[in-house]
Amino acid sequence: MKPQIRDMGPEDADSKGYVHWKSWQETYSGLIPEASLAKRTLERCQDVARRWPENTLVAEYGGKIVGFACYGPCRDEDLSDYGEVNAIYVLREAQGLGIGKALMEAALEKLSAYNTIAIWVLKGNEHAIGFYEQFGFRFDGAAQEIEVGTVLRMIYRRP
Repeated sequence: MKPQIRDMGPEDADSKGYVHWKSWQETYSGLIPEASLAKRTLERCQDVARRWPENTLVAEYGGKIVGFACYGPCRDEDLSDYGEVNAIYVLREAQGLGIGKALMEAALEKLSAYNTIAIWVLKGNEHAIGFYEQFGFRFDGAAQEIEVGTVLRMIYRRP
């Protein structure tokens, strides 16, 4: 069975919000302060999904939303002509099925107007770093301290 990747619709907001919340619990427990993790409630994630549905792809597999990716113009002032994958998450139960790969490929396609694309990754999130490296993303040396820790910027240049 292949995942269906499609633009998020209003009816997908609660499911997308659940994936966001659950993925944070699965991915960042032990990597970020527990207080920061506790602030990201299911209700908050669902509210964000309802308020900002644009530029979001969802992955449906087995009749349910199991992943999503957000994309758009890069938000970094020094990269004004770049695209950005702002988020990509897949539930742990659905990892290893090609869903993350399909989401990333679809996000890169949505960003086809950009030759260069950025993504930020939490330092220490080796699983995500390895995944991004498989697509050709490489660290460019930029780092930021945010509430949950240090994030590092990776850049993808189209061949």
